Amino acid sequence: MLRSLGVIAALVTAAAAPASVEAREAGRTHIGNLSANPYAPGSTGNPASRFDADSVSNAQGRYGSPFSADSATNPYATNAPKLYGRDGTYRGKLSANPYDAESVANPYGRYGSMYSPDSINTPHGAGNPYGADSPHNKHGRGLGIFGAK
Repeated sequence: MLRSLGVIAALVTAAAAPASVEAREAGRTHIGNLSANPYAPGSTGNPASRFDADSVSNAQGRYGSPFSADSATNPYATNAPKLYGRDGTYRGKLSANPYDAESVANPYGRYGSMYSPDSINTPHGAGNPYGADSPHNKHGRGLGIFGAK
């Protein structure tokens, strides 16, 4: 029993750790994880994350407001948060802008197309529901969300 609790604690700690060195060096700060996991701390799938000041789920916060230039929900945002995998792989901007080339909402872009292997919107690539870094895996870590400092 104690051994399994230790393993669970190690997994939770690893899931809460920032995703990559490259993202931190780019002048960005870790603000959570794009994940469907409702139990992971900092996950967008966690209902409690909507109360976090830096969450993209908080409609009154800097990264979730539809009026902020740093927001994921503002379709005109100029500095939307960026997504990174645990290995430092860039996965695009978490943006509602369908015209931004790097946006996950652009259906014709590299990170938003359902046919691109780099997109979180395809089940055959980065959006694989069984991948540990996939935002669609309910038991995984998801992708790290990094916003401007």
